Amino acid sequence: MPNALITGGAGFIGSHLCGFLMEKGFNVICMDNLVTGQKENIQSLICSGKFKFINHDASRPIEIEEPLDWVLHFASPASPIDYQKIPIQTLKAGSLGTHNTLGLALAKKAKYFLASTSEVYGDPLVNPQPESYWGNVNCIGVRGCYDESKRFAEALTMAYHRIHNLDIRIVRIFNSYGPKMRKKDGRAVPNFITQTLEGKNITVYGNGSQTRSFCYISDLIEGIYRLLTSNATEPVNLGSQEEVSILDFAREIVELTGSKSRIVFNPLPIDDPKVRQPDITRAKKLLSWEPRVKRRDGIIKTLEYFRKKVAETAKEEKCSFVRVRPQTIENEQNFRLFSKLGFVRAPMHLHAELTHQLDLNKSEDENRSRNKAGYEVRD
Repeated sequence: MPNALITGGAGFIGSHLCGFLMEKGFNVICMDNLVTGQKENIQSLICSGKFKFINHDASRPIEIEEPLDWVLHFASPASPIDYQKIPIQTLKAGSLGTHNTLGLALAKKAKYFLASTSEVYGDPLVNPQPESYWGNVNCIGVRGCYDESKRFAEALTMAYHRIHNLDIRIVRIFNSYGPKMRKKDGRAVPNFITQTLEGKNITVYGNGSQTRSFCYISDLIEGIYRLLTSNATEPVNLGSQEEVSILDFAREIVELTGSKSRIVFNPLPIDDPKVRQPDITRAKKLLSWEPRVKRRDGIIKTLEYFRKKVAETAKEEKCSFVRVRPQTIENEQNFRLFSKLGFVRAPMHLHAELTHQLDLNKSEDENRSRNKAGYEVRD
């Protein structure tokens, strides 16, 4: 079975790719520093003998004992709120992270796959954007840390291909969405869905005339796999050509959720792209790939996921905990009452001790708790 290292494997796209490759017979090593990735995204994979997780920052030197057939570099903040908050780490992920993973692939005699982005086109003056378009990027703007990190990553990857004859693939990923996105990701899909489900107003930036093309995650992963198994060494756009204005998209979310949320407008962020739509001619020709899931159908699937996440958050907030003095529940009668109602939670390391000290089936005189630690009680 082929072995693959996926950096950023606990992220939205990376975690879906981990599971997909395992289904295809790959052994997967998932590397993530969990800055923007989430352990819960890979929770269902951890018990598999085909999966290994390493908590590590790809911008630091990488050591992998196992032989590798593929090194796939997906590690990077991808949401504007993330990469504008940690711009230096973002630049390191695209520069040092790319250099480290390229060097690892070369040392392991493995093939290399770079996850790039439509952001290499910046605020495009051409629509749709073909791979031949060089882009319109403000290299010192607030989005420049991400745009330029990916442009540099592509340049470095091509240099390794030309100088070291490394077998490479480069995918330029356009806006994608689906389950496993974070509620507070900051991009349109999770923002709009979460705001409507929580009964809040939908925030649209500018007048909403800017356009995006949203590709459902299963289509994207299928395209990535087809590129992986192809011989294409040139960058390939993957994304939906179903373009929609942000304002119309917000209205669509309101309709699908049945929400009464109002749409409110905030100033357009600096360098925010006015249009974004991929020219996928190359993907159609080389990979026989194009998206199958219609936006409306994909949103309905994504809504199911976010409804569960919003419900979980509401439950957690309802069952919040407050710390009380030990004396408050040291009294046997109080402890019994709180315990039977399920309101007492002791620190995990005290469970065995408490079980030994206190049997709730015995009388208060027969049973005294001597534990002096603080307990957490649900309010």
